[in-house]
Amino acid sequence: MKHLNRRGFVLALGAATLVAACGNGIGSRGSETIDARVDATLSQLYNQYPGTRALREKSTGVLVMPLVTEAGLGLGGAYGRGALRVGDVTVDYYSTTKASAGLQIGAQQYAHVMFFMTEEALLEFRRSPGWAGGANIEYAIPDGGETLAAETTTSLSPVIAVIFGQAGLRAGATLDGTKYSRIIP
Repeated sequence: MKHLNRRGFVLALGAATLVAACGNGIGSRGSETIDARVDATLSQLYNQYPGTRALREKSTGVLVMPLVTEAGLGLGGAYGRGALRVGDVTVDYYSTTKASAGLQIGAQQYAHVMFFMTEEALLEFRRSPGWAGGANIEYAIPDGGETLAAETTTSLSPVIAVIFGQAGLRAGATLDGTKYSRIIP
């Protein structure tokens, strides 16, 4: 049984590596490219969902993953690169990876932005060698304009995640089990 679990892990890791090669800026000009994509993603988010501006104003930091590519056929993975901004200034760069197994098929790309609503949540994220998203994330699923603000600006959650701009043929996008690691672009 152990051999099967290791084999599944290796296959999932291979799938994640394949996904990483799908247009996420590998081989690009590093930080310059990531920052440009982060700027464009935030602009789209704030224009498409104006209620998220209030989240930015209340947050202590914002992690922006402009393009996450996720694919799976039984085993799957996801990869993306982005930046952590504190006070509208990039302070670190991060990659996100995810491996999954189960009944799944398809591929998709999406953007996600995580708003750290407390100083403690931001410090925990920054001090962690590999932070994993999980139960402490509240999802704000944008379905149009200002409705997002009413749901999230009064939230007591330490981290609020907004997933948007989905394209592809795969159902659902969550950050549960997603690992974030600091990188040098």
